[in-house]
Amino acid sequence: MNRRTNYSKYCIRTCFVIFVAIFILLTEWLCFTLNVFDFRHVFDYKNHSMAQKDELKKESLEHKNEADQQTVTKKSRLSLVMVGDALFHSALYEDGKTEESYNYIELLSLMKPIISSYDLAFYNQESILGGRELGLSSYPRFNSPYEVGDAFLNAGFNMVSLANNHTLDCGEEAILNSVSYWKRKNIMFHGSASSFDERNQIKVMEKNGIRYTLLSYTDYTNDILVPKGKEYLVNVYNEEQVKKDIESVRGQTDVILVAMHFGEEYSFDVTERQREIAEFLASQGVTIVIGHHPHVVEPVEMIGDTLVIYSLGNFVSAQRGIEKLTGLIYSVDIVKEEENEGKKVYLENQMASLTYTYSETINGNRHNFKVYPYHQLTEELLPNWEEYYNQYINIVLSNLKDVEKW
Repeated sequence: MNRRTNYSKYCIRTCFVIFVAIFILLTEWLCFTLNVFDFRHVFDYKNHSMAQKDELKKESLEHKNEADQQTVTKKSRLSLVMVGDALFHSALYEDGKTEESYNYIELLSLMKPIISSYDLAFYNQESILGGRELGLSSYPRFNSPYEVGDAFLNAGFNMVSLANNHTLDCGEEAILNSVSYWKRKNIMFHGSASSFDERNQIKVMEKNGIRYTLLSYTDYTNDILVPKGKEYLVNVYNEEQVKKDIESVRGQTDVILVAMHFGEEYSFDVTERQREIAEFLASQGVTIVIGHHPHVVEPVEMIGDTLVIYSLGNFVSAQRGIEKLTGLIYSVDIVKEEENEGKKVYLENQMASLTYTYSETINGNRHNFKVYPYHQLTEELLPNWEEYYNQYINIVLSNLKDVEKW
């Protein structure tokens, strides 16, 4: 009886174990078949979740970059170099005379590598280019050959002021010849015109994404009256007209340059009249006031955001005296930043140096004129040149100490 009972219990336990084993095997088979508790599935879900988070981070970063790009400024830059008067006397005319015409390329050969490296290059054509057909003349009524302009264009100059105290020297015909000459060149010029319509069509040009214009005025006409009804022949300074000119281009340009013929001849000091005009131009939002007339250098200063160069002196002349043969060469970068809120224009990298018009005296006459950067002079060319350099550059920078010297 006991043996039978024990056997029965054994069979029941064995069957239960077998049933449990079969149940476990069936359950595991079903789990793997249906991907239930599949560890790879778990890892894939985890990876998918991480990928989703990465994608969200990426989208968030992209949105941030887009927002940043909307505030990042677009920066444009123009380099500008400025020199003073081109005043051609008889000695200079004769020095450039050839068998058939005139040639002044060699006169500016040392300056060409410097001038042509800038985007914009300015000078004042003091003696009018009326052409040989009117007869060349010197002081006190100047008239120059067109070849003078050719040489300056060849050297890289592309901005010319035509309004000065000698514009009216040889009358209306010389002015019309001059304007006709410059109109054939693809450069910026201002100060004389052949009609009121032409005078009022102020040119705006663009380079490197910056729009610019040049206005030119003179405070003197050597007491020569402007022909009545033909005031377009030369721009005589007048606050009302200047303001009107500036307003006519304000919305079309980023940079307004004003060439101003003012001051006292052969004086290193700024006059009250110069300062009054400079302050008015600054109040009108002029970027740079480019001064000439004194035939010697004068100080440079900032009036608010406006750079004022009171006198660049002579760039080319045959006048006597070291101070009249020395001119200022001044360069600056004009920078425009654009953003959502608008734009701003400012100046960087202001630099100043000097030039010297050299000539040799042979049999009592002056020959072989050439414009030298001061740093290329020698004691043979100009004794004590370093002393002269320090004397005149200190006058220029007496009001601005942070300008770099070349």
